[in-house]
Amino acid sequence: MIKEKPAELIKSLNDRFSDLPVTEIIRFFLSEFKGKICFSTSLGAEDQVITHLIAGIDKNTPVFTLDTGRMFQETYDLLDITEKRYKIHIEVFFPDKQAVEEMVNQKGINLFFESIENRKLCCHIRKIDPLKRALEKYDLWISGLRREQSVTRENLELVEWDSLHRKIKINPLINWKYDDVWSFIHEHDIPYNTLHDRGFPSIGCQPCTRAVQPGEDIRAGRWWWELPELKECGLHKR
Repeated sequence: MIKEKPAELIKSLNDRFSDLPVTEIIRFFLSEFKGKICFSTSLGAEDQVITHLIAGIDKNTPVFTLDTGRMFQETYDLLDITEKRYKIHIEVFFPDKQAVEEMVNQKGINLFFESIENRKLCCHIRKIDPLKRALEKYDLWISGLRREQSVTRENLELVEWDSLHRKIKINPLINWKYDDVWSFIHEHDIPYNTLHDRGFPSIGCQPCTRAVQPGEDIRAGRWWWELPELKECGLHKR
């Protein structure tokens, strides 16, 4: 397992792959780091693109998702559809039962609306802790982040050091635009969450996600009661 940031490796990988096609990038990392790399999917549009590409390269690549216990039914439906469409298994990680019970009984079922601290606590228990368990046996993980998504993601690189989990993180779609994602989905008939057709460009937990209005930022529906620069759950440490 990687213990220190491999700065030279990260730089060389960025220099080599930053401007190459996404399929070529994914193919290289799945082959070069086989057995050491995994893909974390939220089942969002970007992640469905990556799932489609991974399934076409190596169906044995470990793929997992996090079930916070507060997801939309449409997300669960898509999980089932995706597994059947690509004939893959997506492992599901859940939060610790006792931690969730203690949090809810101490702070209330909708604690996240009360303060930033409460919201971050909820995200930590329901997302960050399960992600830590999911990543334990891997050195690298693939993410669907794009620079265009929000102000908190403008400085993304293709290959980054995840200091929170001490892993190398690969962001194959960092240079893609919103229209690139949807053109690819429609061209390849990739299954996607039906909430996207109802004004939800970004989908997370049901209580913390709303539809956006025309002209609003694509992340405006996530934790809409908070300032834009605070809208991260902690899965992608900045």
